[in-house]
Amino acid sequence: LGVVGSAIEIGVIVAAFLLGISDLVRLAASGTTHVALRLRGTRGRATGTDTRTDLGTGTHTGTHTDTGAGTVMVAPAVPQASRREFVSRLVAGSALAAGASTAAYGAIFGRHDYTIEEVVVRIPGLPRALEGYTLVQLSDVHFGQYIGEREIAAASSLVKDARPDMVVLTGDLVDHDIRYAPLLGAFARRLGQHARDGVVSVPGNHDHYAGLGEVHDVLRAAGARVLMNEGLIIGEPKAGLALLGVDDLWGARRSRGLGPNLDQAIASVPRDLPRVLLCHNPAFFPEAAGRVALQLSGHTHGGQVNFLVRLADMVLPFGYVAGRYDRQGSELWVNRGFGTAGPPLRVGAPPEVTRVVLVSA
Repeated sequence: LGVVGSAIEIGVIVAAFLLGISDLVRLAASGTTHVALRLRGTRGRATGTDTRTDLGTGTHTGTHTDTGAGTVMVAPAVPQASRREFVSRLVAGSALAAGASTAAYGAIFGRHDYTIEEVVVRIPGLPRALEGYTLVQLSDVHFGQYIGEREIAAASSLVKDARPDMVVLTGDLVDHDIRYAPLLGAFARRLGQHARDGVVSVPGNHDHYAGLGEVHDVLRAAGARVLMNEGLIIGEPKAGLALLGVDDLWGARRSRGLGPNLDQAIASVPRDLPRVLLCHNPAFFPEAAGRVALQLSGHTHGGQVNFLVRLADMVLPFGYVAGRYDRQGSELWVNRGFGTAGPPLRVGAPPEVTRVVLVSA
């Protein structure tokens, strides 16, 4: 019922958007028509021809021609009101059909149209022993009313196909209700079976909403490693890779002492190792750029519902919405997420598993 209601709501929004565009176009066209009619009426009086136009409807009521001997009435033009009414109904019907079909696709197919994105990232100083090391990233699973066993099975299959050395989870794993945390535990255990070096996680804002302590307890009980402003070493201590993880930006709003602290994370590992950072919100990238080789983030859902335009490009900080970005010699990858938040549908932003292959620069 929730999926149907959300689909109807999005369908109405899309239809209203299209009708708004139609009204603007019609208004502009109407203004142009009125100007043209005034100019034509002026020319008619100059040549002795009186063209009478009903500006209320935009239709000609007839033409009077002065012949000198009298006035000859010319038959009035065919009224255009019925044609305009037909066009208006056609436009409204088309907008409703487009809205309904878009919402139905997003709810039934779009939110399950899973893709694996493969990204090759060059890491300066990456040891030869870690050449080709593969991180498989999932983000924004949002376990809750609309995410459950079906999504666990799909994600597990995709991760297995991606052949990870390590699975990394970049936050928003539970939507807002901690009662769904056991699903997260089962999820982490299944993912760990497919990764030689296990599962590593950082928190997102929704994990704070649900209850950060409980979310982390479930992850740890499932064998996952949780990074809160700290790091770990992949490979040898003096010839490895530093994987860092920081708290979400929302943490600083929730409690003093929380929030991302990159300095603390860097200090927890040898400083001369190349660094990869896990951080839920890509808006942290300007602070991390130049200090890490790569940041993996989520949070944006790739806009989640992108009809004709991707509005997220205009409203999200720095325009970090989906895919690869560069800044100060560092790279950022923004994962579109695996689940949904708000309306359980996706349009133009398919759910994603990212396969990140690390190679030496």
